[in-house]
Amino acid sequence: MVGRRSLGRQFRWLWAAYAVSALGTWLAFDAFPLIAILVLHAGTAAVSGLAAAGLAVGAVVAVPLGPWMEFRRKRPVMVTMDLVRCAALLSIPAAFALGRLSFAQLLVVSVVVGAADIAFTAASGAYLKTLVKPADLLVANGRFESTAWTATMLGPPLGGAAIGLFGPVLTVLANAVSFLLSAVGIRAIGGREPRPTPTEAPPRLRAGDLLDGWRYILADSALRPLFANTILVNGLIMAASPVLAVLMLDRLGFAPWQYMIAFAVPCVGGLIGSRLAPRLVARFGRHRVLVTAGALRACWVLGLAFVGPGTAGLVLVMAVELGLITCCGVFNPVLSAYRLDRTPADRVARTLSAWSVTSKATIAALTALWGLLAGLTGARPAIAIAGLLMLATPFLLPRHDRTPQPEREPQPPVPVEP
Repeated sequence: MVGRRSLGRQFRWLWAAYAVSALGTWLAFDAFPLIAILVLHAGTAAVSGLAAAGLAVGAVVAVPLGPWMEFRRKRPVMVTMDLVRCAALLSIPAAFALGRLSFAQLLVVSVVVGAADIAFTAASGAYLKTLVKPADLLVANGRFESTAWTATMLGPPLGGAAIGLFGPVLTVLANAVSFLLSAVGIRAIGGREPRPTPTEAPPRLRAGDLLDGWRYILADSALRPLFANTILVNGLIMAASPVLAVLMLDRLGFAPWQYMIAFAVPCVGGLIGSRLAPRLVARFGRHRVLVTAGALRACWVLGLAFVGPGTAGLVLVMAVELGLITCCGVFNPVLSAYRLDRTPADRVARTLSAWSVTSKATIAALTALWGLLAGLTGARPAIAIAGLLMLATPFLLPRHDRTPQPEREPQPPVPVEP
């Protein structure tokens, strides 16, 4: 079976490191807002500002990291980013124990972690391309995708229980330890990573060089529409999430545990989708799967505007999220493998960094905008507008397969009967 073949010991260590850090991140899901509310008694505007500023400023800080890491060995960069995230997060329980925790510290830590997240993601993508064969990229990304959805499914309920018993600061400590374990796992990969050999003069972190990742994406006829599509889709999904939380928890009276279940259980769709992705590509081709799954994932968000109270409302949210996450589970690993396959080895870090920076900044901007929109129009109209805009995103997907086709051998002429 294509999804079960071994990718080697080194990949297994990388996969294990990813799994432990993903679980730690989802265990600490929403820990910062909860600390701001429960420990520091911050208001709604401050909590929203914390979420948006952490993403936006972290994205800006991460801009020079793509060119900086491009021609360095990626595994030391990954270990460093894990240790940076661990140290930053450990400062929160330490300050809390000393009675010195402040909102400003939460903001600084969120910025540092956000920038390190982007750098780690870019470095790990570039490293994965050197670790597995091109034909195995889809299988490898499918395993990461299924692991991410498993962590998303298990982490928030476990983290919610831990927060109820021990408070939100403990989940931050658990997240810090997960990054430390991830660094250990990446170190255990072993082997000697070759230093990247540039095919051009390496960037010197001049102002123009910082834009190299975006230049490559926008110049590529296949990556450009996928970039626009994924940035907008992810931004609209995340922008609608806080508005939906207010609608469910405040207006409709759902309990926090019901809210967590509504989003945890449908994550099984991510497991299903990521397992199906290699089989679907083998049967229908990569381009058709990208376009079909990309279009289908745009059809679900509008349904969240019609959620009502009680069991029926909970079932509706779970059904909508199941459909959305299943489509994302198919689309995401296919996109990741295609993006790596199409990007030259000496441009991967810059390209992935530019992609992540744009995604984080767009999510921050749209989240802030949708908060204002919900204040003016109400929660349901704001969710409906996001859903209607989502329906237009399939038009941004590439209509034709831009993958170069191998040249065919010339065929001898067929003799014609007289």
